[in-house]
Amino acid sequence: MPTMSYMTKMLSVRLQPDVAARLRTKAEATGEPLSRLAQRLIDEGLRMAAYPGILFRDGPTGRRAALLLGPDVWEVISLLRNLEPRGQDAITAAAEHLGAHFSSIRAALAYYGEFGEEIDRDVAANDRALEKARASLTRQQELLSKSTLAQ
Repeated sequence: MPTMSYMTKMLSVRLQPDVAARLRTKAEATGEPLSRLAQRLIDEGLRMAAYPGILFRDGPTGRRAALLLGPDVWEVISLLRNLEPRGQDAITAAAEHLGAHFSSIRAALAYYGEFGEEIDRDVAANDRALEKARASLTRQQELLSKSTLAQ
């Protein structure tokens, strides 16, 4: 999800009472400050309007851009980086691999074009988590292969 480490600008907005009530209820349920929640929802709404087929999901690492009927955008980008085919063939291969329509892969690419730094951070975070998990598994296997418990 986007980091909001920039100068803010005051904006006065009038909301219909039912919208304001739902916003307050959501803020209370999540513990997120009302203004931060409103900022996030507006930002996500503008991004979804600009990039049809993209939505935002909660997950263990927070909010992230995802395909409407598919994986997270960072997963698509990571896959494209690791595929052998390049160009249009990579889009076709990614669509086949993910069981997605090529237009979904193009939507992820378009989103990446504007928010690449954010997606690159998500890919890097996943790579670090994967490396940590591999190292842990290796240590466990080494211990068990030497342990009398394994016999």
